Amino acid sequence: MQIFQHHIYEFKKGVRDMILCTLPSGKEDFVKQKLEKNNICYMIQKLKNGNINVFFGKEECLVVAKHLCLNKPLNELTPEEDFMLGVLLGYSVSEQCHRYCKTCSKRKKSNAILSF
Repeated sequence: MQIFQHHIYEFKKGVRDMILCTLPSGKEDFVKQKLEKNNICYMIQKLKNGNINVFFGKEECLVVAKHLCLNKPLNELTPEEDFMLGVLLGYSVSEQCHRYCKTCSKRKKSNAILSF
């Protein structure tokens, strides 16, 4: 929970526009109360293993993320959706590019249609 609290601090200081935090589902009520008390927009995605993914931050970022890729589990995202979500979460763009290229390279080996 300390990490969750730190993420709220970072958001309020403007370090990040959107955050993803994975927590046990038993913390869901606490998370909702804390985010609502701080007037922070959020979305909760329930996971099959009993945990929850908590996305929170600027409303416009959450709207875009939900529209583009948060309508399914994260492990089912296309490389493009994964890239966009990573950028929205503030991950290094160059690292996201590297990850995307690596994923496409693997896909290329199994699918001859994709080429660079």
